[in-house]
Amino acid sequence: MSAANSTVVRAACPHDCPDTCAMEVTVEDGRAVRLRGADAMPFTNGALCTKVAHYLERVYSDQRLRYPMKRVGRKGEGRFERISWDEALDTIAAKFRDLAADDPRAILPYSFAGTMGLVQGESLDRRFFHRLGASFLERTICSSAGTAGWKATIGASVGADPEAVVNAELILIWGGNPIVSNLHGWRYLQEAKRKGARLICIDPRRSETAEKCDLHLAPLPGTDGALALAMMNVLIAGNLLDRDYIAANTLGFDALVERVAQFTPDWAAPLTGLPAAAIRELALEYGRSQRTLIRLNYGLNRCAGGGMAVRNIACLPALTGAWRHAGCGALLSTSGNFPLDGQALARPDLYPDAERFPPRSINMSTIGEALLTAGEPPIRAIYVYNSNPVAVAPDSNRVRAGFMREDLFCVVHELFQTDTADYADILLPATSQLEHRDLHTTYGHYYAVANTPAIAPLGEAKPNTEVFRLLAARLGFTEPALFESDEDIAAAAFRRRDPRALGLEPEKLAARGWARINLPRPFAPFASGEFRTASGKCEFYSEMLARRGQDPLPAWHPPYESVLSNPALARRYPLALISPPARNFLNTSFANMPRFLEREGSPRLEIHPADAELRGIASGQRLRIHNDRGAFHALAVVTDKVRPGVVVCPSIWWQKLSGDGENANAVTSSALTDMGRGPVFYDCLVEVVHAPAPAAEAG
Repeated sequence: MSAANSTVVRAACPHDCPDTCAMEVTVEDGRAVRLRGADAMPFTNGALCTKVAHYLERVYSDQRLRYPMKRVGRKGEGRFERISWDEALDTIAAKFRDLAADDPRAILPYSFAGTMGLVQGESLDRRFFHRLGASFLERTICSSAGTAGWKATIGASVGADPEAVVNAELILIWGGNPIVSNLHGWRYLQEAKRKGARLICIDPRRSETAEKCDLHLAPLPGTDGALALAMMNVLIAGNLLDRDYIAANTLGFDALVERVAQFTPDWAAPLTGLPAAAIRELALEYGRSQRTLIRLNYGLNRCAGGGMAVRNIACLPALTGAWRHAGCGALLSTSGNFPLDGQALARPDLYPDAERFPPRSINMSTIGEALLTAGEPPIRAIYVYNSNPVAVAPDSNRVRAGFMREDLFCVVHELFQTDTADYADILLPATSQLEHRDLHTTYGHYYAVANTPAIAPLGEAKPNTEVFRLLAARLGFTEPALFESDEDIAAAAFRRRDPRALGLEPEKLAARGWARINLPRPFAPFASGEFRTASGKCEFYSEMLARRGQDPLPAWHPPYESVLSNPALARRYPLALISPPARNFLNTSFANMPRFLEREGSPRLEIHPADAELRGIASGQRLRIHNDRGAFHALAVVTDKVRPGVVVCPSIWWQKLSGDGENANAVTSSALTDMGRGPVFYDCLVEVVHAPAPAAEAG
């Protein structure tokens, strides 16, 4: 192939991962032939994860949707016939027009992080549904509880500089598995270890990351908040404090001292399932170390007290003064430091008639209940994009029942025929990341990354933005904001007068593909205080929470479902189930690709030998995992990597590819967290029994 026919295009990984890699796509004669991580981008460092390294298989998959289709079978059967874009758009516009004439809030958009792009995920879609007057969607399904707890304490989603964590001497990896879900961040943690740092993993399961750490502590699910309270108790009782930092940069210390006096390691031990001595030793080691980092992740926020658990943990580095040092303190997310202009992107001012139709919000984590309950007005149409709710939302039996409604008009805009797509009335083909323009911030580093389209859309696929422009025209909308180009949207994404935006000019980003926001290097956000709270201090006492009627001080919120908090339920369902990300899937992305399905094999349930022996279970046997909400099947893996009383099902499987038409969300609850109204995926009691082989296998 001659060099004249080959070009390299700058791109960005679009998936829900803190690494947000900068990529380079080699295109020959209009076809992408190679994809690699950008060498020059420091965080990406030329490497991609094993999933995205094979992204071209996803782009050119013969499973891709390439044409608009309409349903010809019963909902859920997944039978469709090809139609034209004109017919698809006319059908959608006519239905939306009729519903909006009565009450536009009967229409609901449903999206999340199928792409993390500002253009394809957070701009024209928001503008269109605002102008339509549709119900708002509370996008809570991942991180809302932890974000709320962090903001109540720190003030914004800002934390330690991920590139500077090599300076830490003690690192607590709390509620995360970066080898699977933050691979490039793991590289920096490993560098810190090579320089002498001690790594401690806190996770109910001995994960891939825990295997590589110096110490693993396995608290029971939903008890991280209790562990953090006990650590505070030990720090204060032992005077392992930076009193100068506390005096200058925190609010409510005296009240905190009084509050945590009761939360001793002996109190926390039966709750967490950890020995009191181990809790005490962890706190002492943390308090005696000068340069500490807590790298926490969102796994621990998916339980009843998830918001408070993150808040409790966020208090720790202010007590010891760890924030003084670059790369130390704590890190949950970096997203709050990007100077986004959210108003310019989403244009909430386009909402047409708030007096006649007061804005209504629907929580995506309770979509099953919302679709089955006659609200005012009931949801009569749903437009799904960048998400797969039938597979990912909790209490999936109710979610499926809601999508089965014949009177629910359902549009799905997707790359593949997902579980949710099977319920669509109109199914639209979406572009992949290589086929559209986008701009990405991240929650795991401080670089913005631009995505330039590398190839033409396959078949008749269209990006989200183009579809919303076409629908806006068919509905007779005339507002210029509904017809802006992708380039203009990207150019307006950052607040240009914010000094952090220096260097993020569209031309510079497009040419290089990435740029670090304008922050000191290394970045120590709270070395001198200046927290993003109303007081400017780390708020042990939160007036904001008090105004909302919530406990203003760190507190203990037990799980909804555990042996101690709900003993009657635990007598029937004694095992705590968690469903962390499968190594070869990313939520439900990649979960239909043959390469990764082969690697995952089949749904599996990890169970401790003692629990397995009690039930007569051996590795390889087919199990039924159940509670009052539902059941799913998996193959047993008997292992001491999980603690007694806990079972683990790596997730999330497409239901129709799982072997029994179910996945772990058949048993999860649609109850909500203490803060942020998030889901409680990891607050779930089940029982496990033998299951007969499927009829096809038995025969």
